[in-house]
Amino acid sequence: MTAATALKPTHGGPSRVVICGGGLAGLAAAKTLVDNGFEVELLEQRPILGGKVSSWRDKDGDWIETGLHVFFGAYVEIYELMRELGTYNRILWKEHKLTYTLDKGERFSFRTTKLPSPLHLMPAVFENKYFGLGEKLTLGKSLFPMLFGSEKYYAEQDNYTYQEWHQRWGINEKMLKKMFLPMTLSLKFMPPEEISAKVVLDVAGTFLREPDASKMGFLKGSPQEHLTGPLCDYIVKNGGKIRTGCNVKTLLLDERKNISGIELMDGERVTGDYYMTALPIHKLQRVLPSELKENPFFGDLDKFEGVPVITVQMWLDRQVTFIDNILFCPDGIIPVYADFGNTTPDYFLDQKAEMAQRRSRLEFVVAPAKNLMHLSDEEIVARVWDNVQSCFPNSAPKAKITKSAVVRVPQSVFATKPGIDKYRPTQKTPVPNFFLAGGYTQQRFYDSMEGAVSSGRRAARALLETHRGQAAGR
Repeated sequence: MTAATALKPTHGGPSRVVICGGGLAGLAAAKTLVDNGFEVELLEQRPILGGKVSSWRDKDGDWIETGLHVFFGAYVEIYELMRELGTYNRILWKEHKLTYTLDKGERFSFRTTKLPSPLHLMPAVFENKYFGLGEKLTLGKSLFPMLFGSEKYYAEQDNYTYQEWHQRWGINEKMLKKMFLPMTLSLKFMPPEEISAKVVLDVAGTFLREPDASKMGFLKGSPQEHLTGPLCDYIVKNGGKIRTGCNVKTLLLDERKNISGIELMDGERVTGDYYMTALPIHKLQRVLPSELKENPFFGDLDKFEGVPVITVQMWLDRQVTFIDNILFCPDGIIPVYADFGNTTPDYFLDQKAEMAQRRSRLEFVVAPAKNLMHLSDEEIVARVWDNVQSCFPNSAPKAKITKSAVVRVPQSVFATKPGIDKYRPTQKTPVPNFFLAGGYTQQRFYDSMEGAVSSGRRAARALLETHRGQAAGR
């Protein structure tokens, strides 16, 4: 439906939608709604937009990112969105290879080939020299349920942690620690003994069934310049309104327990015809009225919790990794990281160095972070640097850190513990004028960039469907 044919509310003029939350989910929903002729006002608490994908310049003009974000070949809706914005070509696709860097400079990798799935992974498994033949054969046996498990089978695995599932299939401890530990920490910042087996099997199954699903890419520069910024500009250019510094206190209800408005912390009330929240789960729990939580649809949301995560960014005086791709590390506290001095042209071209050689500009996910949040920035950077020197013993000890930044998110993605998946809500709620977006809602990719965009677009489509039904008198 185009703006010209959008349905109108009974009071005349375009229907008005108020969205709380300016991350990718809220922004994706806002774009879909302005494209369909709705009057949209988006409220964001922070002074910057993008949520978990936000970025900003520091006092030196260097970009700081909230987290390390990688694009996977399996994603769909975020690419549709970026093509609509004309920014898809700003993703730089890397060699289809997974590299693991280990303590004392050891490493192994998995490289796919151009064969039909799942044969494209066979060389990756059996040419690897780090694991023995017996370990590879046991792993190969476990690929069958990942590839061919039904939805019912996957749902049943939500009763177990991934570690329990892994051990039931006889895969040994070495593979769990060296191969799958960094995978689960990079997926949801949770170790195998805490994360639901369903999450790992969902993702692994997708990567196994689709030959290019695990291929990875990076933006050529910051999310603000190449993803969230263009998205915000589009929304405003097409009539949407975006306000920052708006801290939501609560959702207001009328006598029928429909949403009648949003009260901000400063006392302002914002009203519309429809309302949508695209908030992290802990913030949604705070703003939901207790009357709504009497309904299990909303009350069950209190079962969710966020996972703490730390991102460390580090500038060095020389190049130490020489790898233009994502890197995994099972040893220490840096399960997944990248050297933006290789992967991200805008960043290394931005550097003020006069030398022709690129300098390393490393960004690390530090996880699990729950026992590290109390440490000082200096202590965290020191621990990360110890890991880097162990992974690159020939090059890192010669380098010096010229600058670092530590970003802490006390409650980031929702914790995918066993048993929580069945409580993930749909985007359409029992309240006819209220909709939910966010990684915790039902969609295929959880709290990823794809999951955020998918949830926002689903929430917008649910709103459109409700609006059409009301206009038709249903």
